[in-house]
Amino acid sequence: MPEISLTASQQLKALASGKISAVDLLEQIIARAEALAPILNPIALTLYARARQAALEADRKRASGKAGRLCGLPITIKDSQFLAGYPCANGSQLLSDFVPTETCRAIELLEQEGAVVFAKTTCPEFSLTGVTHSEIYGLTSNPRNIERTCGGSSGGAAVVVASGIGAFSLGGDGGGSIRIPAGFCGIVGFKPSFGVVPREPCFPSWQSIVSYGPMTRSVADARLFFDIIGEKFKGNTNPKLNRRGIVFSEDLGFSPVNNDVREAFRGVVEKMRADGFEMIEDNPGLSSSVKTWAVTATYDAAENARGSAYNIDYLGEVARGFIDFGEQFSAEEFEQAQAQRVVIREHYDQMFARNNARILITPTLGCEAFPHGSIHPHKIDDTHIEMPWLDWASFLYDANLTGMPACAIPMGLGDEGLPMSLQIQGPVGSDYEVLRVAEAIEKLIGWDNSIVTPVTGSVEQTA
Repeated sequence: MPEISLTASQQLKALASGKISAVDLLEQIIARAEALAPILNPIALTLYARARQAALEADRKRASGKAGRLCGLPITIKDSQFLAGYPCANGSQLLSDFVPTETCRAIELLEQEGAVVFAKTTCPEFSLTGVTHSEIYGLTSNPRNIERTCGGSSGGAAVVVASGIGAFSLGGDGGGSIRIPAGFCGIVGFKPSFGVVPREPCFPSWQSIVSYGPMTRSVADARLFFDIIGEKFKGNTNPKLNRRGIVFSEDLGFSPVNNDVREAFRGVVEKMRADGFEMIEDNPGLSSSVKTWAVTATYDAAENARGSAYNIDYLGEVARGFIDFGEQFSAEEFEQAQAQRVVIREHYDQMFARNNARILITPTLGCEAFPHGSIHPHKIDDTHIEMPWLDWASFLYDANLTGMPACAIPMGLGDEGLPMSLQIQGPVGSDYEVLRVAEAIEKLIGWDNSIVTPVTGSVEQTA
């Protein structure tokens, strides 16, 4: 089987052993991208010429014994992320001519270790929604069922990883934007503690809630990349697996959960209990944080739009609706939402403390990927207009509001034959503890991280 079927760690081993060159691996990946792009539409911008030069240089460095940890590994980055000298439309026609002069620090860290960036992945306009569709790039589909959403906003990133168009992509998560598409596409998505992975230089909006993080087909790969991009992490990078004090909640007391997801989650809890984990049912005792997140995110987006030099009258319908939603809120309501963020974090801290725990597991999402165009709007209260997507992603907002790390991993296929996902969270700074537990659960679940071929819906086995 070609090396595209391997995880990132396996591809690196093949490169190190001389089984394949960086140039040949890149050409395999490009061929895969060219074959699947018309079907799935996950690529916003190809960087093939630049990548081919980088692959040649990677082979020279490996031959001279100067290989970095990612030397020759083909990767993708999100359309919203800055790469100096290359367009950064962030899914918007308004930004189709924008070319940053600087590169995001996280991308610099990856390239310093020899990673080969060969494409930018699709996202919705300004990365504002939980599905991946924009006027500039069109619709991106789930590789397991092209009639279903891949999630968003890092939807293209999840699709390339799930389908073998590269084994790693750098995502961004301000309200579940790594974990939603990871959950819907059946891959691993890790949102680190806020501020640990450097984003700058970047677009100015959502500065207090967005984290960049790895999207991969295994937790081991997520840890590998976090080792490299988690430049500002100051805690324990090699904690022992702690089986005590694992808090679990199947709905947090308020999240809608389909029966197949609920049963799968209960099955994981029982597997963990049988494997010696101390499982404690509890939750932070909060109501949904949807309004706090919505006020924070949309008010901030509206403020940045007002201060922009661009004519926002030309925004697409979804982005315009998002900003219009934020225009309803006053500065006082925004400040109240920021105060509520402190309360939310205190509730999580209290939950962990009363259970002598460091880990909380929940479903990532309460449903499988839904058909394109089927999001139903919901009111967040009686005084504000409707906004889509808010309840089906309600497990996700607290990690962004508090800054906690959160990792989504696959936990099987649901009644409709599509992936279901488990979320592992911990206090701010517990990133490696979260990854350690996530890897242990991943082994218990036994998920097959094969790449997906969307033409037939078949699955190619990992070598």
